[in-house]
Amino acid sequence: MWMTWRCNRAWLGIVVLSLAGMATPGFAAKLYKYKDENGQWVFTDRRPDGGEAFQEQDIKATLEEPTVELIKEPREGGVALLAKSTFFGPVQVAFQLAEHDNVGRQTPLSGDRLLPPRSTTELLVVQPENANLPSAFAYRYEYLPGDPIARHQPRRPYRLPYAVAKSFLVSQAPPDAITHQDPSSRHAVDFAMPIGSGVYAARGGVVLDVASRFFRSGTNLERDGPRANVVRVLHDDGTMAVYAHLNWNSIRVVPGQTVERGEFLAASGNTGFSTGPHLHFVVQRNAGGRLVSVPVRFAGPNDSVQRIATGSTPIAY
Repeated sequence: MWMTWRCNRAWLGIVVLSLAGMATPGFAAKLYKYKDENGQWVFTDRRPDGGEAFQEQDIKATLEEPTVELIKEPREGGVALLAKSTFFGPVQVAFQLAEHDNVGRQTPLSGDRLLPPRSTTELLVVQPENANLPSAFAYRYEYLPGDPIARHQPRRPYRLPYAVAKSFLVSQAPPDAITHQDPSSRHAVDFAMPIGSGVYAARGGVVLDVASRFFRSGTNLERDGPRANVVRVLHDDGTMAVYAHLNWNSIRVVPGQTVERGEFLAASGNTGFSTGPHLHFVVQRNAGGRLVSVPVRFAGPNDSVQRIATGSTPIAY
């Protein structure tokens, strides 16, 4: 499935007029902070009702995440649509002229392009069929991180994504698919990690995307699914590791940063679509317009392969 979609209308006359801009949203909420029975800080949007001492504060922030935007550039007798990507890795963008009037037959009405990291790429040039009449068109676009030709080729088994010598219960792993039923999570592994446990890079790469502003959790997939704090790391073979449900205000990496295998990323948490504290770990690739997960092997002693199954408690080496 595509990551997002946008729709805009542009007008063409003999002189090109402007396109509508896209605003970056902000958010505001109440944050409650308290220590649980293990002494770990818990961040939540729900007022604690168990008698714990807690702190309350208003949270206001602006969402600043890598994105893809379409912009215009005048051309003789028309306008070019360009895709500007602020991602630190490749992104596939699909575009379509959803509605159009007096648009030249030579203008492609749809297509897709791979955008290089941090780039501006021309998608198409829209020209009127009759230069003496105004033209109109509406466009929409969708984008997805990753290169569709990427193939999973790790040089060694993945490191377990927590501190060396630590072990945590695997609450869900393939072939079990209690909640991991879609292609993007079919091969994901859930580790039942208490809030505040360290999360470490299972493989080196470049931080592609970070979502760090959430502190809610719930069991409504549509509402709570997008509310998970996440770090996405791009590997050298083009696949991407996702570390999800991270704790609020704990992520210590930023997009564009190179991380090494075993480097600290964040603290585990309980954000997004979640019934309890855990780390959701999955490796994905762009399969030409949809993200699919791939099987992962985890390292044991001397890079041997550990068996990972629901109910096991693997040790990180």
